[in-house]
Amino acid sequence: MTFSDIFKSNFLENVTSVTVLDMVLAIVLSFCVGLFIFFVYKKTYSGVMYSAGFGVSLIAMTMITTLVILAVTSNVVLSLGMVGALSIVRFRTAIKEPLDIAFLFWAIAAGIVLAAGMIPLAVIGSVVIGVMLLVFVNRKPHQNPYLAVITCEDDHAEQMARDFLAATVEKSVVKSKTVTRDQIELNYEIRLKGSDTSFVNGLTGISGVTSAVLVSYNGEYMG
Repeated sequence: MTFSDIFKSNFLENVTSVTVLDMVLAIVLSFCVGLFIFFVYKKTYSGVMYSAGFGVSLIAMTMITTLVILAVTSNVVLSLGMVGALSIVRFRTAIKEPLDIAFLFWAIAAGIVLAAGMIPLAVIGSVVIGVMLLVFVNRKPHQNPYLAVITCEDDHAEQMARDFLAATVEKSVVKSKTVTRDQIELNYEIRLKGSDTSFVNGLTGISGVTSAVLVSYNGEYMG
């Protein structure tokens, strides 16, 4: 078969079934949806260190997924090659925040749905997911939990510290207790009755309590 025979056959007709208008529309929409996902991620982020690179990667992930799905759905031969090429890719970046996994799946799913031509589903679904995340993630608890780290010399001081906490805070739960030959270290998760933290000064005034530390706590990290 010569090169001219290839052009006389239907080879070029099967290279792609996606028009230029469809390509441009899919890419522009994937960029807009990815930008919306990035905006929601930025507004709802509550981790320790914000990563702008991860936010930008959400936009790129949406657009790249759209391009891949367009290529796969337009040509059977190309789809087989794409599967083989993507099978050697390994992602080893650790996801530190659990919510980041949801944003990654959101970006990938939006790119797939857009490339499949389900534009209303992609747009409406993204808006609903974004509003849901903005409402629930940014909701602040009525009572901020704290960790109280108390160091005591003996059992008597421990009991006095426990009684003092029961009288001054709304709720206190022992999270851990470390006992050595010279001291006892207690970690309490406490809920304050208000915003007054002066009770820590009272803890250090108890006979046998050598130190008391109050740490802000959100269930995932301390700061």
